[in-house]
Amino acid sequence: MKLHELSPAPGSREERYRKGRGIASGNGKTAGRGHKGQNARSGGGVRPGFEGGQNPLYRRLPKRGFINPTRKEYAVLNVADLNSFAAGTEVTPELLMEQGIIKNPLSGIKILGNGDLSVQLTVKANKFSQAAVEKIEAAGGKSEVI
Repeated sequence: MKLHELSPAPGSREERYRKGRGIASGNGKTAGRGHKGQNARSGGGVRPGFEGGQNPLYRRLPKRGFINPTRKEYAVLNVADLNSFAAGTEVTPELLMEQGIIKNPLSGIKILGNGDLSVQLTVKANKFSQAAVEKIEAAGGKSEVI
């Protein structure tokens, strides 16, 4: 086989459909928009959720609860996940990102107390659960809030 003999698999490449390009195309003149009306005009159509003047669904349904616009969401990590570090390491959010343990720090990092910790570490994070602090200190390490 040579380079000039290569061709795409049959049916994998399809020429794009050109609307409004003459009567012979079967989709000329009105280009599938029909005759007149709001949707036939350029820039025509209605906004998302509009139901022709009928009270729309998003207004008919009851509103419930409260959404806090200043809510903080933390990237959570269990103490068991910190066992991969060598003893004496200073674990920081930057190190966790570098190692790929955390992909997106969001509003900060919170360490939770699930699992056991067998290495002595200095852990720096935005928040700690009480169980996490106890387990880190039981392993001989320190927890620092940044």
